[in-house]
Amino acid sequence: MSGTEGKVVVITGASSGIGEATALLLAGRGAKVVLGARGSDRLEALAARIADAGGEAAHARTDRETARRPVPPREGRMSAALPIFRKQGFGHFVNTASTAGHKTVPNQSVYSGTKFAVRAISEGLRQEAGDKLRVTIISPGFVRTDFVEAVTNPELRAQLAESREKFAISPDAIARAIAFALEQPADIDVNEIVVRPTAQG
Repeated sequence: MSGTEGKVVVITGASSGIGEATALLLAGRGAKVVLGARGSDRLEALAARIADAGGEAAHARTDRETARRPVPPREGRMSAALPIFRKQGFGHFVNTASTAGHKTVPNQSVYSGTKFAVRAISEGLRQEAGDKLRVTIISPGFVRTDFVEAVTNPELRAQLAESREKFAISPDAIARAIAFALEQPADIDVNEIVVRPTAQG
């Protein structure tokens, strides 16, 4: 299967930023989107917006606990989807890493470590999942989202906010990269895409 029309696409973190932009783009291209995020009000509004535009969307509030509840504690969400993908003979995991998963800088080592891990786990999954399944890593650079507000270090938060205003790119750019990977023919696996502002060092 190629393209996104008629496909079911599950999007976590869908209530804002990259997730929201991806949901809108893929629904507009005919995908049936299943939306998950912590903010149920925003999710409901997004699903309504998609439906009003003629798309199909289901949604559910998800957080770390609710997302893992139906799955044995030793397993995560990818391992829950993997048997389904194998049974149907196709499937595509798209995991969001970061340019911080390629290079770390001062005050970012822990965050970078988690993103390096996303890349390593995704590459391991690609090698182990079988020749019918696809795995793509998206590594965004500085994107115009509310990520900065979650930073607890006041000096770093101010620095990041200034950089965001100067050169951050739209979440739509990342959504287009995700769509590009998904829309390839079934025998093409786009393994990794790095998308960053031209002004980002």
